Amino acid sequence: MKFIHYLETITGVGIFPLTSLSIFFLFFLVMTTWAVKADKKYIGALKQLPFPEEGNQ
Repeated sequence: MKFIHYLETITGVGIFPLTSLSIFFLFFLVMTTWAVKADKKYIGALKQLPFPEEGNQ
């Protein structure tokens, strides 16, 4: 028996791909909006977190 047969027997299984796509799109839309509107100084500070001062080697 194929796996697709099991999916066809579930009532309302067609809503899951649409829900997943909506969550995926909404997440990246929110993250893109945040990245564009975020304070540039804050982004610069986050960029320096792994290596706060490059001259101390």
